[in-house]
Amino acid sequence: MQSSHAPSAVSIVFDEANLVADAGLVPLVGLAERVGLPELVAGRVRIEQAANSAGANAAAKVMSLVAAMCTGADSIDDADRLRVGAAARLFEEVRAPSTLGSFLRAFTHGHNRQLHSVHREVLARLAAHTLLLPGVDKVAFVDVDPTHRRVYGHAKQGAEVGRLKGQRTLHPILATLSTPLARPVVAAVRLRRGKAADARGAGPFTAEALAAARQAGASGTVVMRADSQFYNADVVAACRRAGARFSVTVRMNPHVAAAIGRIPEEAWTAIHYPDAFVDPDTGELVSDAEVAETEYTAFTSRKKAEHITARLIVRRVRRLNTEEAAGQGELFPAWRYHPIFTDSPFAMLQAEHQHRGHAVIEQVIADGKNSALAHLPSGSFQANAAWLTLWAIAHNLLRAAGALAGTFHAKATTATIRTHLIHVPARLARTARKLVLHLPQRWPWQHALTDLFGATHPPPAR
Repeated sequence: MQSSHAPSAVSIVFDEANLVADAGLVPLVGLAERVGLPELVAGRVRIEQAANSAGANAAAKVMSLVAAMCTGADSIDDADRLRVGAAARLFEEVRAPSTLGSFLRAFTHGHNRQLHSVHREVLARLAAHTLLLPGVDKVAFVDVDPTHRRVYGHAKQGAEVGRLKGQRTLHPILATLSTPLARPVVAAVRLRRGKAADARGAGPFTAEALAAARQAGASGTVVMRADSQFYNADVVAACRRAGARFSVTVRMNPHVAAAIGRIPEEAWTAIHYPDAFVDPDTGELVSDAEVAETEYTAFTSRKKAEHITARLIVRRVRRLNTEEAAGQGELFPAWRYHPIFTDSPFAMLQAEHQHRGHAVIEQVIADGKNSALAHLPSGSFQANAAWLTLWAIAHNLLRAAGALAGTFHAKATTATIRTHLIHVPARLARTARKLVLHLPQRWPWQHALTDLFGATHPPPAR
């Protein structure tokens, strides 16, 4: 590819009033309105109107922020993208970035709880109106994981040097909901201080994520998956109370090692993974392993009523002997053990395979860090907490839009959905009292965009 003209023969002029930068926002905003996002915000998010009216018309401000995030906004100023060209003829009540910043800074902890309620209800309605979560009534997975977002400036509330040495961070925790047929959506989010322990508040958070999953239609088997930092009695108890199963990685300790040592050698089943995966301890690619299981009682240091007896499924991988003498084999094989504590109803090999699927939550975290979570833009902790929840709503809207656009986009990343379906330039025209968006010829994903538009803007009934 090369330029068709000499550089001196090309110039730019910003004078076209009929262009739309993101025509894909039309069906996306239509989808948000169809599931009642503005009405939910107006009815549940009640911010006192101060002298500067920061809390007035919360629905318009939330819609502006969510729409901006759907275009990839990672700062409040990016919302100005919604006010360029002919966008004002397509969308009403788009708020300026200064107004949106004042609105976010008006949030308190109670207002964020109200916004969480909106997020859960919107997810439930999206699941009911689209093929967002096919098979959720049969088998669903709730994955819980923390992450850190580096922030700058000593005025950031809650920013502390935590796990990332030398870096000031905030410490969100996320829960996703997925099925064997669907990519994950965000079921719950919370923002925490940078030094907060990974498992801080994990029990109540898990309970809320499982409630959101049930609200979204997960009426069958629900399995909560997590890494070893969430191996504690409160998390497991929350799963039991919610009627869900758990599958949690266990750190090696003398009790676990003793349980593994009691597994007879003939109980180990050799398996081969068609798709090699990365060993979390060594970074090596693993394609062969052995799996066995035994009964195990956890949390025995607590009172007897809180003891949990379930399955301990163990994967062992042969440890490479880099010091093996030339021409000599190893006398005794050495193994690395990866135990999982679970009450999964599935067969051993299936349960072990499903647990490794917990890594899918990393894709959601990566999606967020490549868009709205590239920054947590405010100095106010509660404003950033609201920003995090609004990102979750935007993420789920994009996933639902992808599901409406067809099979390919149902599995695509949110970055791909934005590129193919949202960032579509258009020229706005009016004909026969209707607005017409003239899109580029030979747009590679025009059929997917047509399907999405048709699902959110059906023709009038005759």
